[in-house]
Amino acid sequence: MEPITLRTDRLLLRPFTAQDVAAVAAACDDPDIQRFVPVPEPYTLQDAEEFVHVTSPAGWRDDTAYNFGVFTHGGELVGSMGLTRLAHLRTAERQAELGFWTARGRRRQGYTAEAGRAVADWAFTSLGVERLEWVAQVENAGSRAVALRIGFVEEGIQRARIVHRGTRRDARIAALLPSDWGRRLETPYLPSPTV
Repeated sequence: MEPITLRTDRLLLRPFTAQDVAAVAAACDDPDIQRFVPVPEPYTLQDAEEFVHVTSPAGWRDDTAYNFGVFTHGGELVGSMGLTRLAHLRTAERQAELGFWTARGRRRQGYTAEAGRAVADWAFTSLGVERLEWVAQVENAGSRAVALRIGFVEEGIQRARIVHRGTRRDARIAALLPSDWGRRLETPYLPSPTV
C-alpha cells in the first residue's frame, strides 16, 4: 500500500517522517503509554528512529500495519493511529484492528476520536473493511472512551487476550461495522436473534 494522508477539521494524519523522531521519543517515553502500548520501556530516541524509519514504512510496504502520525494543522504531534492485524483485510473476513496512542497534553480534547473516525471512514470506503476491531486491556479506560466515542460496540471481555511485558492480561473487544454508520455491508450479515 502506498502511504496516504488524511485530513480532518483539526488534524493532519500522515506517515511519520524524520522530523517527527524527537516528538515520538518524547511522547512514548510516558509511563501511561508504556503501561498499555507495546513500546520499549524506557523509550529512547533510537527506538523512535526505528519506529519512524523502519517499522512504520515497512508496515505500509508489506501491508502489515498502516500507521499515521496524527498532527494538528500547526504541526504538533497528537499521537499515532493505525490499522493493524491486516492478515484478514483481503480475505472474505475483510477485517482490521484500529490501534492508537495519544501524547500527554493532547488527551481529552477529542483529537484521537476525530482521527479514529477518519481512519475508520478510510478503511470502510477505500479498503473495503467490513469489521473493524478495537482491543485493549480492561484497565485502559482512556482507550475505551475513545473507541466508544468513535462508535465501536463492545462485545465483551476476552480472558488472557493480550500479552504485555510478559504477562497475559484480559482485554475488552469492540467492533465497528459500516452498518453502524448507516452504510451497506458488501457481504450479507445475519445477526443472531439472541444477541
